[in-house]
Amino acid sequence: MQLATIDWIVIAICLTAAFAPALFFARRASTGTAEFFASGRSAPWWLIGTSMVATTFSTDTPNLVTDFVRTGGVSYNWAWWAFLLTGMATVFFYARMWRRSGVLTDLEFYELRYSGRSAAFVRGFRAVYLGLFFNCAIMASVTLAAVKIANVMLGWSRLQTVIVCGLICIVFSAISGLWGVMASDMVQFAIAMVGVIAAAYVALSQPEVGGLSGLVAKIDPATLSLLPDFSDWGLTLSVLVIPLTIQWWSVWYPGAEPGGGSYIAQRMLAAKDEKNAMAATLWFNIAHYALRPWPWVIVALCSILVFPTLGDIQTALPHVSDDLIGNDLAYPAMLTLLPAGLLGLLVASLLSAYVSTMSTHLNWGCSYLVHDLYRRFFNPDAPERRLVWLSRIMTAMLMVVSGATVFLLSTAGEAFHLLLSIGAGTGLIYLLRWFWWRINAWSEIAAMASSFTFALTLFVARKSGLELSSHAALVWSVALTTVVWVAVTYLTKPTDTETLRRFYRKVRPAGRGWAKVIEPADMTGPRDSLSLELLGWVCGCTFVYSALFGTGAMLYGQWLQGALCLTVSAAAAIGLVWVVPRIWGSSG
Repeated sequence: MQLATIDWIVIAICLTAAFAPALFFARRASTGTAEFFASGRSAPWWLIGTSMVATTFSTDTPNLVTDFVRTGGVSYNWAWWAFLLTGMATVFFYARMWRRSGVLTDLEFYELRYSGRSAAFVRGFRAVYLGLFFNCAIMASVTLAAVKIANVMLGWSRLQTVIVCGLICIVFSAISGLWGVMASDMVQFAIAMVGVIAAAYVALSQPEVGGLSGLVAKIDPATLSLLPDFSDWGLTLSVLVIPLTIQWWSVWYPGAEPGGGSYIAQRMLAAKDEKNAMAATLWFNIAHYALRPWPWVIVALCSILVFPTLGDIQTALPHVSDDLIGNDLAYPAMLTLLPAGLLGLLVASLLSAYVSTMSTHLNWGCSYLVHDLYRRFFNPDAPERRLVWLSRIMTAMLMVVSGATVFLLSTAGEAFHLLLSIGAGTGLIYLLRWFWWRINAWSEIAAMASSFTFALTLFVARKSGLELSSHAALVWSVALTTVVWVAVTYLTKPTDTETLRRFYRKVRPAGRGWAKVIEPADMTGPRDSLSLELLGWVCGCTFVYSALFGTGAMLYGQWLQGALCLTVSAAAAIGLVWVVPRIWGSSG
């Protein structure tokens, strides 16, 4: 398809507005790693929270949602909706502790919490494992979505998209630092939200759909349902039960890490104080799970009527490469129906979303490779300006590696489940290490090694013909990994007492998990309240899920159900207004 002149004008205006902040903050980012990676620890909650939302608002997300809806219905989105439990736990239990830790990256945490060579090994290993390999796999899945969209809307090949988008990301990320990334995220998020809402409106206007009423009347009720068919126990187990009972706390997934981590921790560490860290993470979870999903879901549902089969997509898009055809391609296929002007807005919004996510991952990955690997192990006395320039070189390297990895993937769902399987079983340790003194660096080494080994073994076994569902493989991997790391915890020596006491005084975790190692002199200052944190977690989850369900019921024309859900959401909001100031007060 061809973009009209008005489309290119809209794209130019939107991208200029989105990328201008990067130039403004370029000089500030060059002053040192604290500015380049942590915004000088002075960012406000609204900027940090919106940046988190924009980062998770990428080109692969609507494609993934579309893949889920077309494959198994709206209820399949519990595969990521369940992570709200993780996100809200980060808000109320972990955000303030992360900010108190005072580290520059979440990997620096390891040598604050643990001691000896094992602590240094974990920090260095995860710098490479997460900063390079895992991070590049994530960026490859994001770029894969960009490849499909560009192939549909611009006729670009996979290589052409990788090169053009890669150059844009390298230039933007290398000069901006985290200040520029977050400031640009504000503009990019606004553009992206307008774009997806416009896409949903146009999708509903198609004659095959006939508006919201037509959509609800024509789509199978099982596909529309927010809950799986409970008569199909296997489906309910994989779609709802496993995500809500096991997946949310056991799996390390970027943006939804148990206990916070990766670029979420990076944002919390950039906050100017504990309150801003907590408020930012709360706003992120509300916007991510309650505000954004429905425009994507609506377009996905409309695509079932407009392009019922993969053959219909292929017929409508004959220029698209056969290896890119999949259910996730239905989302960019729906975008081809947009009129001139709006089409340019959608292209700009998708490119903005892509650059927002990629720039965050590039900055985050570089922080690991430069701060936690190069400076920590190879050149502790390196001057700040040299480290900033090295970060810019690493930005280009990471982009090249992730671009090469794109050629190994085919669908968004495939990439999603691959990332879930690799991190299965490690999540519990990231939750407990703050509250239980006995966990040590060897616990984390065992968890990482066993998780990867079991995930790889089960993957190969399934490819070789073993009849094992993906959710069963996840449960086995979680169970085996947990047994291994718990055993290793008790078979190895604990972290030395002085390191544990120093960590406790600095972070001040709540609960009784440190009673055996701390002394009365360590228990100075205000204490967190686990009961208030638990109440905040319950209110937060209730508020978001009720708002999500209530909005969906209203869109489906189920007014009574929608009103009930939104009433519950309002009550939970009142609970949040009551509990949040008290949580702040309990910690001083």
